[in-house]
Amino acid sequence: MTHIPPPAEELRLLDLELRRLDARRAQLLHRRAWLVTALHAAAPPTPAPSAPAAPPRPEASAPRVQNVLLLLGGVLLTVAAIAFTLVSWGELGIAGRALVLGAVTVAVLAAPVPLLKRGLRSTAESVAGLGLALTVLDAYALHEAALSGTDTTAYAAVASAALAALWAAYGLLPRASALRLPVPAALVAAQLPLLLGAVAVDAGPYGLTLALLVTAACDVAVAPRGSAGPVRATAVVGAYGLGVAGAWAAGWLSWTATGPGAAARAAALLLLGAGVALAAARHPSAGRQAGGLAVAAGLLTVAAAGGTVRPVLPAVWTVPAYLACGIALLAVARSTRLPGAVRQGLVHASAAVQGLALLWTLPLLGVALVGPAAWIARVWSGAPGGLRAAVTADVPWPPYSETVPVVLVAVAGVLVLAREAVGRVRALSGALVLGWATALVLPSVLDVPYAVGLAALGCLTAGALAAATWPRTPERPSPLHLTATVLAPLTTLPLVLLSLAGQGATLAVTGALTALFAAASWTPRLAPFTAPAALVYATALACATGAAAGWRPQETAVLVLVVPVAAALLAARLGDTVRATVPVEVTGAAAALLAFGLAVASGDLPMLALVLALCGVIASGTALRPGRRPVAFAGTALFVLAAWVRLAAWDVGTPEAYTLPVTVPALVVGALGRRRDGQVSSWTAYGPGLAATLVPSLLAAWGDTHWARPLLLGVTALAVTLLGARHHLQAPLLLGGTVLALDALHELAPYIVQVTDALPRWVPPALAGLLLLAVGATYEQRLRDARRVREFLGTMR
Repeated sequence: MTHIPPPAEELRLLDLELRRLDARRAQLLHRRAWLVTALHAAAPPTPAPSAPAAPPRPEASAPRVQNVLLLLGGVLLTVAAIAFTLVSWGELGIAGRALVLGAVTVAVLAAPVPLLKRGLRSTAESVAGLGLALTVLDAYALHEAALSGTDTTAYAAVASAALAALWAAYGLLPRASALRLPVPAALVAAQLPLLLGAVAVDAGPYGLTLALLVTAACDVAVAPRGSAGPVRATAVVGAYGLGVAGAWAAGWLSWTATGPGAAARAAALLLLGAGVALAAARHPSAGRQAGGLAVAAGLLTVAAAGGTVRPVLPAVWTVPAYLACGIALLAVARSTRLPGAVRQGLVHASAAVQGLALLWTLPLLGVALVGPAAWIARVWSGAPGGLRAAVTADVPWPPYSETVPVVLVAVAGVLVLAREAVGRVRALSGALVLGWATALVLPSVLDVPYAVGLAALGCLTAGALAAATWPRTPERPSPLHLTATVLAPLTTLPLVLLSLAGQGATLAVTGALTALFAAASWTPRLAPFTAPAALVYATALACATGAAAGWRPQETAVLVLVVPVAAALLAARLGDTVRATVPVEVTGAAAALLAFGLAVASGDLPMLALVLALCGVIASGTALRPGRRPVAFAGTALFVLAAWVRLAAWDVGTPEAYTLPVTVPALVVGALGRRRDGQVSSWTAYGPGLAATLVPSLLAAWGDTHWARPLLLGVTALAVTLLGARHHLQAPLLLGGTVLALDALHELAPYIVQVTDALPRWVPPALAGLLLLAVGATYEQRLRDARRVREFLGTMR
């Protein structure tokens, strides 16, 4: 609040002061040099005095201290004036009261003028603030002394208007125009008269709303003309605050209006708010705020127009009426007389209205899509007469939703007409989605018969696929094609769920969808999506067929395996370069897994073995294709599992019956592998096959009390050992020898136990000691023999 001269004047003063300081410093340095020379000549040198300590840095600048003191003084004086007015007022007579208040107020309001002349701007501002506060106390004192019988609210309205005029006149005086406080204070006081006056005359909600909007309009008129920053900021804050409050109140009055008259009055208020916002947006000083103000003006206009017709229309047409007004706003936005920012804001307002209307349609779309899911718990319980009852089996019908198709079609039409402004691809894609949504909900809205509704959804699916497949070109699909490709399977969700109400409907729908998506798969760009979908519906058709025929789950599982067969054949036809191959194979594998689950759930082991064997055949056929050779391992595993399940069904408990079907193919494959590549290790070629039989048989032999299995196992292990020695193969030699030794130990174990019991207790330690002595005596020979055995085994493969 300290007076600061203009920059040029301040720079001139600084340069003058610096020149004076330089001259004085040179004079002092010259005098100091002479004194030092004189002291050195008269006396021996003395130590130089220590440099004085630096003065403490001030924590508050002088202007800040000044402002704080002035503010504190003004506050204290204001408090004193309030205390005088409230406490000591009654001790004076009428003349004394008038004299004191008039003299003090006039003196305080006149004091800033000489203070400004002396350059004490901050002090003048403080004194002016005190004077403004005294005028408020004067108004209060006047009411308490002479006008106590008047209505308080009405008096406050008149007083605030008078104070606003007085402060504005005071701030615009030539000698007081340099003060920054009076005019913003007058603008703050001007926010109250209309509102307080409406309360005083009991104008009701319409009068209060009108007062808010008129006051906001006045602020809008003042804001661009305010040259000073505080004035403009105060006007802008008042305009936004009162304008938002008035617009909200007018909108609420319009929405709750029960008759044409009330709706018309509320519409007039909304149009007043829209006019105020539009006037502010069109002013050149609006800047970046013009777009937002134009959006507000557009929304208020739509609310006014829609609110006028709402009371005279059925409730079901409320949203379409507002939507029509929002679409009509686009025609106003095309006027060339409006600034570009305003036109763009009106377009955004229309888009907001259309977006809100689309949000209103979402509940019905959700019911149409997932409402039929209730038929999963009541499959084939009987189809209802109308489609609406089928869609809303367990969910309520959204109220006033009969006009949802109208809203969807209207917004789609706007997108088509404005495709150049929105973007052709985005506009057409949005129109396609809205058209699909219209066709999805229209049968439920019209409550067509159940069969007609299914047919309509089927035609919608076919139409989406047709849009996705046309034209039949191998080029990369456009966003329109991708949109239609997504919409087609999405349509089948409610279609399949609705078909669960009746047996015939389920068979017909799943069969038709299978054929439809299979036909669409002839288009290469759609095959990755439609071919798996066709297989999914074929699986559903197989399950429905088995259930309709009264088949057991295991019998239906065999029918479901037709789908993996078809998937394998289709994948072979597509080839490995087509993107649809992997999705088709994955879908086929999922169908096979479903068949396996049905067979397991039945508990029928022979049928489970048959299903596993058929799956093995399918996997083996797939492994014949180039690039699918690893599937052969899965096929082998399936065959082995099928054999094991069949053996379990026959109550076979012999482990060799389960292991030999694994060992024989494994040994054959290993022999073929070594024939093609002689570098293959015997552990890789024969180790898994031999271990698959020898290890389980050895474990079974150790728990077997009969002689047949150990004898046969020993003979087999001996033969394997001899073959390994004959052909110099590590795996047969070591595996066969180990099993043979353990089998022989098992056979000799009873006799060893008997001999051990018959010998004295000192014999085992003695034998161990002799063994250690013998080993130690022939240690070198034994090392040489062990080295030869290792080298011999190393020559084997």
